[in-house]
Amino acid sequence: MGGRWIERWEPEDEDFWREKGERIARRNLLYSVLSEHIGFSVWSLWSVMVLFMGPQYGIDPAGKFFLIGTATFVGALIRVPYTFAVARFGGRNWTILSALLLLLPTGFAFAVMEPGTSYTTFVLVAALTGVGGGNFASSMTNINAFFPLRKKGWALGLNAGGGNIGVPVVQLVGLLVIGTAGALHPRIVLGVYLPLIVVAAVCAALFMDNLAPVRNDTGAAKEAVRDRHTWIMAFLYIGTFGSFIGYSFAFGLVLQTQFGRTPLQAASLTFVGPLLGSLIRPVGGALADRHGGARITLATFAAMAAATGVVIYASVVESLTVFLVGFIGLFVLSGLGNGSTYKMIPAIFLAQGHRRGLAGEAAEAYGRRLSGAAMGLIGAVGAVGGLGINLAFRQSFQTSGTGTAAFVSFLVFYAACMAVTWAVYLRAPAAVPATVPRDAGHATGSEARTGYAKV
Repeated sequence: MGGRWIERWEPEDEDFWREKGERIARRNLLYSVLSEHIGFSVWSLWSVMVLFMGPQYGIDPAGKFFLIGTATFVGALIRVPYTFAVARFGGRNWTILSALLLLLPTGFAFAVMEPGTSYTTFVLVAALTGVGGGNFASSMTNINAFFPLRKKGWALGLNAGGGNIGVPVVQLVGLLVIGTAGALHPRIVLGVYLPLIVVAAVCAALFMDNLAPVRNDTGAAKEAVRDRHTWIMAFLYIGTFGSFIGYSFAFGLVLQTQFGRTPLQAASLTFVGPLLGSLIRPVGGALADRHGGARITLATFAAMAAATGVVIYASVVESLTVFLVGFIGLFVLSGLGNGSTYKMIPAIFLAQGHRRGLAGEAAEAYGRRLSGAAMGLIGAVGAVGGLGINLAFRQSFQTSGTGTAAFVSFLVFYAACMAVTWAVYLRAPAAVPATVPRDAGHATGSEARTGYAKV
């Protein structure tokens, strides 16, 4: 429990925030982004490694989708314990440890990445890279505690967006290696990341802080599990982040399998969608701060359904150009939705505090407790959506040789997400207690009448 500990932390106190808190919070955000960025790169290593796995590896497209899906699944599961690790060990301390843990999957991948390695070994190493997915949960829980509610959408969006960029960056590194050294040298990609992992851990040790007021609260965790909004938001997060990570991992392999692209051709396109989706995530959070997360989320799902329709059309007529337009649109929209849905979480639980008759600091403390506990669960379930996408692609290519059937299923799911968002957070509701203040948020109309005006 040693290290740099801050005993008093009151971000909602404007004087404290102006005089001391903002500077500290921004510094921790910067180095949290760095560590999470490397974690995302390690988690998505196999979206790059499969591009190097030519016929000499003896693995068909279904087997490659399964490798990607394995990394996705383990990364989703590990998010739950990572969420609670921040309060148990401290945000700084856990960032150091979680960064150093990335040396294991990267080192093992470096050791086994060659023809002749058994498929079982590849599956086990791919599973180990899932630890990189856990960094997101601990990082978001940590940064959530540093910032006041009015800044959370921006801060969480920037933190997550900076982390998400780890996906296109590792894909760009893969492109550079394939374009210069050729597709027979995957170890160069892994060699680049081994020292970067050490740099992230050292920076966390030197520049980050632990918050003493943040402690594990098993009661909050149990309450978050019982609260229906935890699972509603998890469902919506499957549609946004699950889409982003699933598409990020599968994009290059889809291009190779459905459109016959070479490793270099696939790698030259793979990074574009994840990059744009990552960059726009903070914009989604900022728009949610301004207009309400539920509104932005609903509009995002509607646009994702339209983009999916474009992709289905392109798959049927076999137009790569139209396919790329629709698919990259899905990346951008999923990134926007990532920012807006994560902004909704602390706002929902603050509103829940008001509905329970709490006010002021009591309501804010309740919101922090529940949102911090819920974020790990929501992030874990949302990431499982990435597994669903890769399994859907695997089945679709196995049965029909194209991804069209998978995209039809995604279209149906986005329609369901639209319906849930509207029904729970935007439609005209039953009356709420008078204790919900009129200025509980920026939104007006039916959204305000639900008591979730800032959602």
